[in-house]
Order: sequence, then structure tokens, then C-alpha cells
Amino acid sequence: METDAAVVRRAIEGDERAMRWLWNQHSAHVDAIVRRLAGDPDLAQDVAQEVWIQIFRALPSWRGDSKFSTWLHRVAVNRSLNALRRSRRLATIESPIDEHSAIVTHDEAERSMLASTIDEAAQQLAPGARTVFYLHDVEGYTHEEIASELGITAGGSKSQLFKARAKLRKLLAPLLDVSDAAPENTYATP
Repeated sequence: METDAAVVRRAIEGDERAMRWLWNQHSAHVDAIVRRLAGDPDLAQDVAQEVWIQIFRALPSWRGDSKFSTWLHRVAVNRSLNALRRSRRLATIESPIDEHSAIVTHDEAERSMLASTIDEAAQQLAPGARTVFYLHDVEGYTHEEIASELGITAGGSKSQLFKARAKLRKLLAPLLDVSDAAPENTYATP
């Protein structure tokens, strides 16, 4: 079994079998990233094609300092965001933020159902809010990193996350049989 470095080297040299192998190994992960960030399935298909072309062009930049899958993940996120920016589907609207709310469950079946439900609810978010939600709460990026990637301010990132969480609370409250604890027009003070 070849190492990632050997397969990448072959792919850089134009070996189509190596490229196909990389795509077969990593397409599900890359496609999931693109779907989450794009929201629209048709747009996600277009963006995924573009992202894969850009990944293959960027292969020579992988130095092997990190796992190939880690590098690929970062490239997929960055290239997806670039493609979405070009498609002008991201909107940035600022408002104050309230940083609270988390749901914890220990039952694996319940966790799986909850993750699926959250993902479905997240698809109903505005593109900018959905992107920031996934980057911050799912992928673990800081507001400063998100701001840099999206070309917005850290405050804009926080605003989008606030909006995303507020809408998710409303969408998920009936399912969880809890009322929205925060009044709709309550804003956090700095």
C-alpha cells in the first residue's frame, strides 16, 4: 500500500490512476464540506467540481508537514469559500451577538438523530449565517480566522453566528420541547 506522499507525487506527475485513487478516498469528505457550506445541492455540485480541480492544481503545495487529509480539508474549505464568494451567495449582515447555547447528549442514536436534525435545520439558514455556523461550531475556526477567510470583520462573524444560533433555537425548540429562552430582540452588550 502506497503512502499518501507517493500517491500525491504520482498525481502531480499526471498519473490519472493516482488522481482517481485520491478522489475515491477523499471525495465523500470534500463533498460533505462543500454541501454544508453551499446549502443548495445544485450549487454544491458545481462548487465541488471546481474545488476538486483546484485541489489537483494545489497538490504541489502539500509539503507533507501534516496528514494529507488535514491539508485536503483546509484546501476544500478555503476553495469552497472562494467559489461561494464568486457566486455572490454569501451575505454579510451585522448585528450584536449572544454567545450561549449548547445541546449535550450521551446516547449515540439520539446524537445521530440530533446531528441530522441540526444539519437539516442549518440548511434553512441564510448562506452567510450557515457558513459561519459550520466554520465556527462544527469545524472549530475562531471568529478571527473566519473573518479572514470570508473577508468580513470578526464582529460580522459573531453576528452571523448569533443569527444562526437564534434561528436554530427557533427551528429546533419544538423538537426539543423547550421554549426559546432568549427574547427575540434581546442584544448582548459589549
